[in-house]
Order: sequence, then structure tokens, then C-alpha cells
Amino acid sequence: MSESDKSTDAQEILEESHKLKISEEEDSRKTRDVIFVGTKPIMTYVTATLTQLSTQPFVTIKARGQRITQAVDVSQMIVKKMNTVGYVIKDVRISSDSLLSQDGKTRNVSTIEIDISK
Repeated sequence: MSESDKSTDAQEILEESHKLKISEEEDSRKTRDVIFVGTKPIMTYVTATLTQLSTQPFVTIKARGQRITQAVDVSQMIVKKMNTVGYVIKDVRISSDSLLSQDGKTRNVSTIEIDISK
């Protein structure tokens, strides 16, 4: 086998592994749906989450600032009221984002992400 054949084989293997990695990342993005909690009634988010959970392995509920309490309420309604189905809170992540306010100041806004799965 010549030196150029070895390099093309290596390049093909590298390109194939790169394609597989990209397709796995796309698949993981497709299976992870996110529900953003805002100003709508809580039952709207509960229904949306339950609809996504019927087809997806897990759903993330996200909220910022004052809406964090609503996100917690949504997750608890699903876990406590639907306990016969077997939904559980898999992970909870909290963080803080820096945002530029209308008056030009930088403000920290708390965020929460709650993962729910079967």
C-alpha cells in the first residue's frame, strides 16, 4: 500500500466518524424538547409538556426570573398529579444570565431548567 492510499483511507475514516458525530448530535437535539414558561396560564404548559412527553423520552422546562415559581409548579403538577404514569424529575439546573436592561445596566437574571422523564 502506498503512502497516498494510507492518507486517503485515514481521511475517509475521519470524515465518516465526523458525519456520525454530527448525526448523533442532531438526533440528541431532536429528542430533547424545551418548554419555555412565560405569561400563559400554568395548565397550558402542563398540557404542552405532557404532549411532548408522549412522544419524547424527556422534556426540559425552562424559566427565568419571576416565572421560576411557575416552572416549578408545572413540574410538580406533572410529577405529583400524574404519579400513576411514572413521570419523574430527572435533573434540575439553576444558573444566572447577565442581561442588558433598558436603562443600559447589566443585570443578573436567575434561570432554572427542569428535566422530566418517564
